[in-house]
Amino acid sequence: MTGLPALAIALGDPAGIGPEIALKTALSEEVRRFCRPVLVGDRQAVALAAGSFAPDVALRPVMSPRDAAPVPGCVDLLEVPAFAPGELVPGSVTPGNGRAALAACAAAIRAAQAGEAHAVLAAPMNQTAIAAAGIAFDGYPGFVAQQTGLPPEDVFLMLCFDRTRIVHVTLHVSVAQALRLLTRQRIARAITSTDVALRRLGIAHPRIAVGGLNPHAGEGGLFGEEDLTVTTPAIDDARAAGVQVDGPFGADTMFHKAGYDAFVVMLHDQGHIAAKMVAAHRTAGLSIGSPILFSSVAHGSGHDIVGQGKADPTAMIEAARRLCGAETGLLR
Repeated sequence: MTGLPALAIALGDPAGIGPEIALKTALSEEVRRFCRPVLVGDRQAVALAAGSFAPDVALRPVMSPRDAAPVPGCVDLLEVPAFAPGELVPGSVTPGNGRAALAACAAAIRAAQAGEAHAVLAAPMNQTAIAAAGIAFDGYPGFVAQQTGLPPEDVFLMLCFDRTRIVHVTLHVSVAQALRLLTRQRIARAITSTDVALRRLGIAHPRIAVGGLNPHAGEGGLFGEEDLTVTTPAIDDARAAGVQVDGPFGADTMFHKAGYDAFVVMLHDQGHIAAKMVAAHRTAGLSIGSPILFSSVAHGSGHDIVGQGKADPTAMIEAARRLCGAETGLLR
């Protein structure tokens, strides 16, 4: 058991379903076969979640994820206190909830940076609560970049479900701003970061497909010049760096192409619509390009079902399998 990798699971929004699906993931017998899960966050949030489906679970405080040694009926907890007794209200949206979500996530990232955890898995946050706290936040990839000392443009989101992986060159920005961000250098960096991430996940010889910005990838210039003047040179740059990459393809047909380990898209909706149509409750997000392994689920914080004990942990469990090498058989 002690030879298994330690997985730090941040609770996400403490008033949402994050604590529930985090706890269900940590209690999963399947998960415990390939890692040592430890929850990271406020004890009160975990206790409230447990009351809806596992009232007898014991919480064991640990000083570090490296101390995790799960036993039946017990879950390890790296405490990040955030609330006075009775202060946390399930289903609420408050600045305190936003601060607590990011404090837990930051603690888990620090543990991974220090080598105390193999990887970080974060439950869904609530962007409204984070905004209410006055914290600038455009998604977990940017937060990972900030916490690890990287420029935000160096960390990208990879959506994962089943055997499909979709990397976004731009994410939570307006389309107008995305167009300004889509430079040759940024696109090439997203492609090479995808190649590195796939190798870390155990794929020895990745193949990557890149989608165009414009309809039909510009149709040879009929629908815009950007894919000729920016996207294609970026692909050439990545290919010159040793990446096996093809494109640009039309984003509406690209996902039907067989034999690719990942697809790179230019805009948020080009990837998210495909993922949420096919795998609304099975999708996890992997932040790539940083020195740590970090994943989160792609669904929301589920305030409408808080406290009912019916939140589905499938996406969290799949993300844990992917992070810990259970998907490929490679345990780093």
